[in-house]
Amino acid sequence: MQALTILASAAFTAATCLALGALLLGDACRDAGARFVTGAAILSLVVFALCSAGLAYPVAFFAIGAAAIAIARPRVAGPLWSWWLLPFAVYFVIYLAFAMAPEASPDGAGYHLGLVQRYLGAHGFVAITDNFYAAMPGGVEMLFLFAFAFGRHSAAAMVHFTFLVALAWQIYSYARRAGFPVAGASAALLIFASPAVGIDGTSAYNDVALAAIAFTLFHLLQIWIADRAPGVLCAVGLLAGFAFASKYTAWPAVIYAVGMVAWKNRRAAAWVAAFAAIMIAPWLLKNWIYLQNPVAPFFNRWFPNPYVSVAFEDTYRRLMAIYQLRSRWQLPMEVTTYGTISGLLGPVFLLSPLALLALRRREGRQLLLAALVFGLNYFSNVAARFLIPPLPFVTLAMMLGISAIPQLAVVLALLHCVISWPALVPRYANHEAWRLARIPWKEALRIKPEAPYLESHLAGYAADRLIERNTPPGATIFTFTPIPEAYTSRHIRVEYQAAPNQIAGKILWTATQPEYAPTLRLRFTFPRRKLHGVRVVQTATGDDFWNVHELRILDGEHELPRAANWRLTAKPYPWGVQDAFDNSLATFWICGDTLKPGEFLAVEFHGGETADAVVIETAPNQPGARLRLEGLDDTGRWQLLAAAPQPSEAARPLGLRRAVIAELKHRGIDYLLVFDRDEGANDLRLNTDIWGLRVVGEDKGARLYQLP
Repeated sequence: MQALTILASAAFTAATCLALGALLLGDACRDAGARFVTGAAILSLVVFALCSAGLAYPVAFFAIGAAAIAIARPRVAGPLWSWWLLPFAVYFVIYLAFAMAPEASPDGAGYHLGLVQRYLGAHGFVAITDNFYAAMPGGVEMLFLFAFAFGRHSAAAMVHFTFLVALAWQIYSYARRAGFPVAGASAALLIFASPAVGIDGTSAYNDVALAAIAFTLFHLLQIWIADRAPGVLCAVGLLAGFAFASKYTAWPAVIYAVGMVAWKNRRAAAWVAAFAAIMIAPWLLKNWIYLQNPVAPFFNRWFPNPYVSVAFEDTYRRLMAIYQLRSRWQLPMEVTTYGTISGLLGPVFLLSPLALLALRRREGRQLLLAALVFGLNYFSNVAARFLIPPLPFVTLAMMLGISAIPQLAVVLALLHCVISWPALVPRYANHEAWRLARIPWKEALRIKPEAPYLESHLAGYAADRLIERNTPPGATIFTFTPIPEAYTSRHIRVEYQAAPNQIAGKILWTATQPEYAPTLRLRFTFPRRKLHGVRVVQTATGDDFWNVHELRILDGEHELPRAANWRLTAKPYPWGVQDAFDNSLATFWICGDTLKPGEFLAVEFHGGETADAVVIETAPNQPGARLRLEGLDDTGRWQLLAAAPQPSEAARPLGLRRAVIAELKHRGIDYLLVFDRDEGANDLRLNTDIWGLRVVGEDKGARLYQLP
């Protein structure tokens, strides 16, 4: 019964997309793949509107889908019989099993469906400020939400699989229409059998969906150039915007679509831009309202906010641009053969330079232009799956380039099918490569239950069950290690996913890691004088992160009492500045960026105060910081008080563990989920009573602690 529900949910979603696409495109384009992807853009926008209005209910989804299907009555003509269908059919059947199996992909079960589940539970959007993935555009996830409402996790994966089928069909459909069907069939098979495409397209990811959106955009542009149908022009604009709404890296799609149309008709290009804006603007507006940054989690220097720090953004960009590789020269073998960075495309794609042979033909030049557009941002994230969007264009150009020898194209495609078979991939790929493995027939049909499959295939699933068993609804759990949030109804805060989470993690480390303990004292001394404020300025450049646990202003032996009317400011991260003046060594202000000259922490008094020293209490994990002290004089100018502080060491404060736990509780955290490999795990395990915590459960190296 569950298997039928999954199939019905995915089929209903696909039929709704087909119906909406048929209503827009009409007779101008009867291609089923193009209609499905075009309709998907419309349905995504409709679901976004429902989420914005708090109306994301299954009954609303059903009403919209049923109405669209009833009005359009979409009919899909089956493909004519061809021997080409045999290898497609073989891969289709095994892909169907993987898509229907319990969703066990790391990102799909992590944030793609984790966020979908939260939206469905809240019946719409909620302000999620502690998970930067919620800021990413979720155009494809809106379709997952539609299917998830009826068939849960596997139904969403099935929707993504439908995009894969639509992509393969359109590659062939376009090529047949353009006059090179053998090249088209060969290219479609190369794409369909690619290991990375296969596992991505049968998981609740969005890379294959973006590839289908990109190729549909390309396909409809060719149709519009030939026929100039208004419905097709509208679809071109929607798809260009849908590409951006699916993944930030697809922003060049808008320029591409507008430019291609403007080349033929400038007035028509304005309509393309307008329809693209209809798809893009809602996501930018959502981020602006919730996160103060329309393009969050990026460009935080342009749009400062308390949720994503500049330092994290810079670190994230560097990591995505190289991963664990020593050099980008490793990329060709990694993304085609070894697969250590998000899978492998297949060794045949080492022949991709053959695509340049297609430059001799107009169609080849158009394909390579599209490949350039959708591959333009690849080096911002060099994972193999980020090559999936431009891959159809490169592949079809490659097959077109060798079309003078059609037998060669056929042989390459069939060879690729053989060496990409799941059982053969481990013979040449890295054993850790993300790929399809044993075909889960019984799990797909739910002959075997979901739980054992997820236990063995999805890291962190046991932690989900641990949380569900031992915490009440509405509980907030903090963890350093991400878990599959799609399988728990609790609120999970992962350390690296937002600046407040990172601060909470460092607060915990103040009591477990010596380098984070507030044992460093920096004392500035200067002749006693009346001041209207003091400012500590950081003057060095480096990779350390400046932070201040407490800033104390002294007059002789007496500390000036903190006043409510003191004006506290800081740069570049002004949020949390009060944590440097709360008289607690468990808290601190963070700079939010690596060391750069001009960063400061300042306090201005309400009236004048007499002082002769400033003491900073902080951690010794910032040796590169260089500080000077300035004072605000009667004329309103900052004057140098001390060029450098005198450092000294202090003992770790007594009761720090309990103070840390009290602070985490104050910040809304109810439980800590700690894995044995996490920093500080041993201290928590060995000194649980000293921390004031209670172990409520443990399983497979994970312990769940309840805060008092």
